[in-house]
Amino acid sequence: MNLFVKIFLWFLAAIVLLVCVIVFLNWTVQTEPVVSRWRLSMQYQTNVYTETAGQLYALGGEREVGEFLGRLRDSDRISEVDLIGVNGRSWLSEGVSANSYPDLMAAALASNTVEIQSLNESALSARQITLADGNKYVFILRWERPRMTPFFGDPPMKYFRYAGLLVAALLLCWALARYLASPIGKLRKATQKLAGGDLSARVADQVGNRHDELAALAKDFDVMAERIESLITSQQRLSRDVSHELRSPLARMNVALEIAKQKMNGDSLPLFARLETESQRLNDMISRLLTLSKLETGLQDFEQHELNLRSLVEQVVSDADFEASAKGKSVKIINSTDCRVVGSENLIRSAVDNVLRNAVRYTREGTAVEVSLTNGDGHAALRIVDHGNGVPDAELSNLFRPFYRVGEARDRGSGGTGLGLAIAEQAVKLHNVAS
Repeated sequence: MNLFVKIFLWFLAAIVLLVCVIVFLNWTVQTEPVVSRWRLSMQYQTNVYTETAGQLYALGGEREVGEFLGRLRDSDRISEVDLIGVNGRSWLSEGVSANSYPDLMAAALASNTVEIQSLNESALSARQITLADGNKYVFILRWERPRMTPFFGDPPMKYFRYAGLLVAALLLCWALARYLASPIGKLRKATQKLAGGDLSARVADQVGNRHDELAALAKDFDVMAERIESLITSQQRLSRDVSHELRSPLARMNVALEIAKQKMNGDSLPLFARLETESQRLNDMISRLLTLSKLETGLQDFEQHELNLRSLVEQVVSDADFEASAKGKSVKIINSTDCRVVGSENLIRSAVDNVLRNAVRYTREGTAVEVSLTNGDGHAALRIVDHGNGVPDAELSNLFRPFYRVGEARDRGSGGTGLGLAIAEQAVKLHNVAS
């Protein structure tokens, strides 16, 4: 799971949790406090209505009280209302039955306060009243329980609100996740380009006008990339320039050696032969260094075409075996599969030749370097095995470094320059395959 998905899911979970908390709090706030306020309102309104009924009876008699009770019954909050005498007489023909709530009647008659009896979807309030005629009555009202307002409203509108909230949450989470993860993705791509050899990879201009830690990280990356580019470019330029500058005096030295050799006596000839050998080694090293510099900078000709890898390997093995035979060694092919690849023949030949000659150089006398070429799953695999002393595991990661030597004395004796494997690695990398 990538970082974008993780951030998106975390934001979505946070929003869902927040909505759940709001809904819970809303429901909690609407339940107990609303019911408490409703009971207080019933007590107050019952007192007011009772006093009003008494005043209306004193002023207008039964007709005024009857009209008042009718108006109360028609209100939204009250479904039933009546005045019930101690003898069981109901004031309204369609009012509250005197026998329905005997306990409430008894409690109201025994008290001067409002009595409340809760039902499932409603509640009854009752209070005694003494009218102007001297008779006692119980003023009873049925109150409808206040309806809780749903957080998202009633159907079908609430479903649209559900969908709208979900879409808004998804868009918000996507925007936030993209805002946080996008610079990291761009930084990753720039890092991959830099690791792949593209020294011009930069990322600060791609993160936008940000002023956070990610923007600072992008700027630090660009500073690092510029420093690496400067160092590598300087190193490559130095290697290339030094190699070119050394070739001219080396050529003049070879000419001078040849002239001096013709004029010297026989006793000095071995010395001059040694000088010629070292001069040739130096010339070979300069050539390899130039080749490596071109490969690293991408200046090497890299024309690709289809070629027969089996035929190429057989040619290189034949040449290497001829040279190895002079040292009491051999090179043989133990397995060879017909294989055609697309690439640069010069670069592939150089890579195979360098690895093979390195193996011949270090294999023990009287042994054979074994070469195997296989083809499977669209990939060609070339395996070269020698019978030398091997390389310690700790040194394996350094084998492809230019001029790296596992043992200085051994390399001096073998004539190695420390550039062959580096050239082979660069050639393989240019073909974008595993080395």
